[in-house]
Amino acid sequence: MQLSLGPIQYYWSKAQVELFYRDIADSDVPLVYLGETVCSKRKELNPADWLALAAELKQAKKQVVLSTLALIEAPQEIEQQLPYLQQQDFWVEANDMGVVQLAREYGIPFVAGSAINCYNLSALKRLLKAGMKRWNMPVELSRDWLAALLTEAEAEGIRDQFEVEVHGHGHLPLAYSARCFTARSENKPKDQCKKCCLNYPSGRAVDNLEGERLFVLNGIQTLSGYCMNLANDVDSMQGLVDWFRVSPQFEGTTELMGRLQKQMSHPKSMALKEHECNGYWHQIEGFAQVNG
Repeated sequence: MQLSLGPIQYYWSKAQVELFYRDIADSDVPLVYLGETVCSKRKELNPADWLALAAELKQAKKQVVLSTLALIEAPQEIEQQLPYLQQQDFWVEANDMGVVQLAREYGIPFVAGSAINCYNLSALKRLLKAGMKRWNMPVELSRDWLAALLTEAEAEGIRDQFEVEVHGHGHLPLAYSARCFTARSENKPKDQCKKCCLNYPSGRAVDNLEGERLFVLNGIQTLSGYCMNLANDVDSMQGLVDWFRVSPQFEGTTELMGRLQKQMSHPKSMALKEHECNGYWHQIEGFAQVNG
C-alpha cells in the first residue's frame, strides 16, 4: 500500500497552488491528482495550467492523474473537461458519469472517484468495461463492505483488473449541490459570488447549536466537519487497499505525508485528535473515533 495525494478541494490562488506543487515535486509522494473537482467558476488555473503542472510532476517521477468535476450541470462544463480527455499522457479521475462515458469514447484509462456511486459488483463490472483502472471507494463505506465486495470480485475473476484507493486522511466530501453555500453564507447570489471561496482556503467550518463541529462549507460542496484519519487502521487495509489517499490541506501537507509514511512502515496506535474521526471505516457513525 502506498500514499496518494488527492486533488485540492478548496479554492487557492494560482501562486499558492504552484508553490504547493513545487513542494510536492520534491517530496516522496508517488501519486498525485491534479485539477478542479468542485466548481467550474474556479478558474485561477485553466486546463492548460493544470496540464503544465502535470508535465512538471511527471518529470519529477510522479504518477499523475487529472481530476475532473464532480457535478456537471451544463454543456460548457463538459467542454471544460475535454482537454483532459483529448490528451494521451495521463489517466483521468472521473467524478461524474458523464466523464466516465467520455473516457470510454476517447479510450482514456480512468480512476472512478468517490463521487461515483459504486457500491456493488455490478457497478464495478460496468466501470471496468468502460476502462476503469482504479476505484476510489465511496467515503461512507466500511472495511467490512470493502472486504465483502472484493471477495465477490475475486470469485468473479476480476479482482486483478483494478486497484483500490481509500480516502485515508482529510475532510470527507459528503455532498454536492447546485447551490453555493459559501456565497450564501456571505449573503451573495451564486451568479455574483465574486469567487468568495478564495477567502476560505480551508473552507468555512459550521457548528451546530450545541457548539459541535458539523460541516465544512466549500462552495457547492459539503465536507464533513471532522477530518477522517485512518492512520491507526493501516494494518486492517493490508491485502485490500492499494492506495491511501490524503486530501491536501492549506498548511503542513508535506509534513503530514511524511508522518503517514512512517506510520505505514511502522504502524503504532495513536490517539485521534479533536475533530478527527474514523467511524465509517468501522461501520459506525462517521464522526465517531475508534482508538487502539
